[in-house]
Amino acid sequence: MNDEDSLRELIARQSSRLARAPYLLRLRTPEAVSFADLEQVVGRWSSLLRERSLRPGDRVGLLIGDPLHFAQTFLALIACGLWVAPLDPTVNPINAEVLNARLRRLGVHTVVSDADRPASITANWFDVRTVHLTNLDESVRASERSGGVILASSGTTGTPKVIALPVTQLLHAASLIAVHNQLTPSDRGLNPLPLWHINAEVVAVLASLVAGSSVVLDERFHRTDFWTLADMYEVTWINAVPAIIARLSNVTDAEPIPERIRFIRSASAPLSPAVLEQFQSAVGIPVVESYGMTEAASQISANPLDGERKPGSAGVPVGVELRIVPLDQDEAEPSPPSAAVGHVEIRGPSVITHYESAGYEDRFSLDGWLRTGDLGYLDDDGYLYLVGRSDDVINRGGEKIFPRELEDAVLGVVGVRGVAVVAQPDDVFGQVPTAYVELAEDCDQRAVLAQLRRVVTEGFPKTHWPVAFTVVARLPAHATGKIQKHRLASEPIDVITTWDLA
Repeated sequence: MNDEDSLRELIARQSSRLARAPYLLRLRTPEAVSFADLEQVVGRWSSLLRERSLRPGDRVGLLIGDPLHFAQTFLALIACGLWVAPLDPTVNPINAEVLNARLRRLGVHTVVSDADRPASITANWFDVRTVHLTNLDESVRASERSGGVILASSGTTGTPKVIALPVTQLLHAASLIAVHNQLTPSDRGLNPLPLWHINAEVVAVLASLVAGSSVVLDERFHRTDFWTLADMYEVTWINAVPAIIARLSNVTDAEPIPERIRFIRSASAPLSPAVLEQFQSAVGIPVVESYGMTEAASQISANPLDGERKPGSAGVPVGVELRIVPLDQDEAEPSPPSAAVGHVEIRGPSVITHYESAGYEDRFSLDGWLRTGDLGYLDDDGYLYLVGRSDDVINRGGEKIFPRELEDAVLGVVGVRGVAVVAQPDDVFGQVPTAYVELAEDCDQRAVLAQLRRVVTEGFPKTHWPVAFTVVARLPAHATGKIQKHRLASEPIDVITTWDLA
């Protein structure tokens, strides 16, 4: 695509080039939206928005549960020059107090939804079920570039940051992803990730639009008949997260793996090398590990499709500059030693230069570098390895312990479905590590405990051992599967049992 294209120009060109070829499909139904259909939808929304006195530059919330309707409305509103704030439609019933607070934080005064208006909502409520997109309006300027996405970072600290991503930034990131994943019109992605998250919006929806390929959408991940449906829809790549990859590692002889699938992209959370090895052994489809964040319009680095893919690595930077700043310094060294852990900082066309919310100005350097909050190191080949968040580091009497090292080892134990290693206050050392684990329902807990003891005591110095393993019914996680450690301390947790390591 041309870097100067607006989203509406891109849609018009793909409609002219690909016409009735399917672009958006809904899993398990025959309904699909072609490129030509999408152009018609944009024109009709232009007319409707004009009637509702909404103009380019205005902000609207998008609260639609159906993935196909969400995606086409999301694209249409941005193509009409609006700023769209995607909202989580899975929260039911909708809490008016929470929603009002979120809309105020995002600066949104109108909500486009397919749900009933909750009582006490202060925003204008635009129920799409009561309108008909019949009037076609071609008068909106095709070069309109005022639209974009407004998001509150999911974060790991419990303090969301408001982020505005203009359409030019979104399309730039989508183009990088389309090229990196070698997408062509013959490709078809499968996206079971939430569409109100930046990953699905850019990696699945916009990158497929840029490439002229198609994408199958599901409202969430379903393990039942996954491979059968992927084969039925002729999927060539899958947009996933580590939790999904772990679930897909268990296959039976009755589940033939479609040979046309080129790769599975993994993002949103680190992928344990043990889980990767299990998946590769059972399934055989290449996994492309990547790293991204909302502030970079989804992607920062990724392992190559054709080059060397290093287990445990987030790959090499894609279209952004990336540097490691030593932990005890404010500025980067000219040539930092490889494998030296430090703060990950980024800058580039797809990276924001400020937050809309106040209080985070210190995250940006004067020359444009954004401190991501992640810690990691680069190897001699320039591959990035993440070791945790800066606020996750456990300081045991002056010794720094990085949780991911322990978490990767624990995830390699059969029967462990998830783990979070966090700091526990200690009178002597200040902090010590403790581990929360979620187990598979059918596992032998005694055998799992024995293996956990062996992995930790044989693989790590005693100072790194968790003081206990707390088995919980479910680890608190974001919709993308990323474990939210701050909730372990702030919310009630259903504890099944606790195993002291001593």
